[in-house]
Amino acid sequence: MAVGTFREIEKAYFDLRWHLDPVAATQAGVKAYDDRYGRYSPPALVPHLAALKSLAAALEETTADELEDEIDRTALLNEIRVVLRRFEHERPQAKSPAFWLNHLLGGLHFLLGRGDRSDEERAGALVGRLEDVPRLLDDARAALVAPVRVFVETALRINAGGLRLVRGIGSAIPDAPPGPGDALRAAVEQAAEAMTAFERDLERWLETAAEEFALGEEDFDFHLHYEHALRDTAPELWRYGLHLKEEVEADLARRAARLDGGQRWQDVADRLRADHPPAAGLVEAYAREMVRARDFVAERGLAPIPDAPLDVVPTPAFMRPVIPFAAYDSPGAYSSDRTGWFYVTLPDPALSASAQERILRDHCRHELAATALHEGYPGHHLQLVHAQQQRSDTRKNVWTPVTVEGWALYCEDMMGEEGFYRSEEEQFFQRVHLLWRAVRVLLDVGLHTRGMTFAQAVDYLATHANVERTNAEGEVRRYCAEPAYPLSYAVGRRELLKLRDDFHAARGAAFTLRGFHDAVLEYGGLPVALMRWGMGLDDR
Repeated sequence: MAVGTFREIEKAYFDLRWHLDPVAATQAGVKAYDDRYGRYSPPALVPHLAALKSLAAALEETTADELEDEIDRTALLNEIRVVLRRFEHERPQAKSPAFWLNHLLGGLHFLLGRGDRSDEERAGALVGRLEDVPRLLDDARAALVAPVRVFVETALRINAGGLRLVRGIGSAIPDAPPGPGDALRAAVEQAAEAMTAFERDLERWLETAAEEFALGEEDFDFHLHYEHALRDTAPELWRYGLHLKEEVEADLARRAARLDGGQRWQDVADRLRADHPPAAGLVEAYAREMVRARDFVAERGLAPIPDAPLDVVPTPAFMRPVIPFAAYDSPGAYSSDRTGWFYVTLPDPALSASAQERILRDHCRHELAATALHEGYPGHHLQLVHAQQQRSDTRKNVWTPVTVEGWALYCEDMMGEEGFYRSEEEQFFQRVHLLWRAVRVLLDVGLHTRGMTFAQAVDYLATHANVERTNAEGEVRRYCAEPAYPLSYAVGRRELLKLRDDFHAARGAAFTLRGFHDAVLEYGGLPVALMRWGMGLDDR
């Protein structure tokens, strides 16, 4: 049976993807679906999932003549398998009100934050999406037949911040002409009323919500094997997390002894976090470190610098509810504006002095270097923009956090090896960050496959990674909702370091660090196992 070429099927998949998830389309720079949300009610999902199954069958039957095309075909087929598993078996649309609210707010965030739409286009799209909010939330009520308590509690927090975002949209684009401006204000009120009513549903669901959030070992391993292309099972990654944690703890103890004569590393970290830029100088401090990291990479030829600026800016008021600390936002794969943004959320001046100080301690001066290179150069911004320059739509859009988060964490190590950190204190905090990522492996596996409770995970994170308890609760809520993501940082670093060793062994005297980085960047965010295949290092 004729099923079409791989590239024809690839095009059909992305056409369907943007239709199923208009927010992802907006994020990618595809404007055709800007004025609406996705439809995830049970009746609406049926034809979409049937179409995905047809595309998966076509991908299984088609062939690719070139190795690189076969790698893309494998990545795309696994992507479809994960999407189908998510909606048919894991069913976040039935269990998590946060699934719906994240879609709602993401659809507004990407319209407001991107520079590739005119004010008129943006206002029209915002009106359409805001007017669609009541229908979206009606779909949520119909679909949420098995809400889970931790997800409902998270949704209540998201909804409260989202309401502030929605009500601030009018001031976010103050130059809207009178006609569209009136429609926008009316749509804002309509959406706010719908979200206020949805809050009452959330409070009602709390009374009957289920306690079980864990994905379970079978589904967890499915993500490891198909989303991340890892051979490990959950128990194997548990053992790896324990080993890495013990290794980094021993290293931190040695570093703390050098810095402070025998104090616990936690005490050294607490003392050093008192040294931070003032709120008024926070954005400038991050911007200087971004420039320093970019220049370091360029001068040493560690990776190609993309023709895409990275702006460090204060988080706009309308985005603060969804970015409590800081965040990187990449340009869309098809966006005409190639600017990336690193948002820094400043403490609210209305807070007490002590509350502002607690927030500023998370921006310790000695941590800025690792954060800047992780988010910017040669981390997320450099990698993701290079991914978007690849010829294939698969490499522009399909990625695993094991590669993307793993690359950024690998870069923290690699830049240290190359001499980027200026002080023992900066090196100390880079290892603190690595310990946090090791603990994430244990919490991810523990929460979803080993019966770890929410409270136990919060206690473990606060005790073993020295994370302030309120922040730890927010982190663990995310870990409950994103199984097999938190482990990606440390596991991805491990996979890339092993790939570098094998690449070096294969190239011998011809090996260069730049050559390795160029080879990795050609694959965008595809799984490291597929990179290994393309580099001729596959040992299957």
